[in-house]
Amino acid sequence: MKHFKASITVSLRKSILDVQGKTVEHALHSTNFPMIKNTRIGKHVELEIDAENAEKAYEMLSDACKTIIANPIMEDYHIELHEMEA
Repeated sequence: MKHFKASITVSLRKSILDVQGKTVEHALHSTNFPMIKNTRIGKHVELEIDAENAEKAYEMLSDACKTIIANPIMEDYHIELHEMEA
């Protein structure tokens, strides 16, 4: 078994209005940051997983994202996977 560390970024799909992102952007514009645009708010999840190889680890993480970590109807996710030293 190999040991992996994963970073998962979850964000609303581009077609979904990000109300929280718009609120933060409006606040930024109100406080002298008008140059900041297209603000989107998401989630960042870090975890560790044991698997036979990177492909199996990615597959298990993808399944976890589809069922629990992300809402596949409204959200997209990106998984970064790094093998850890034994």
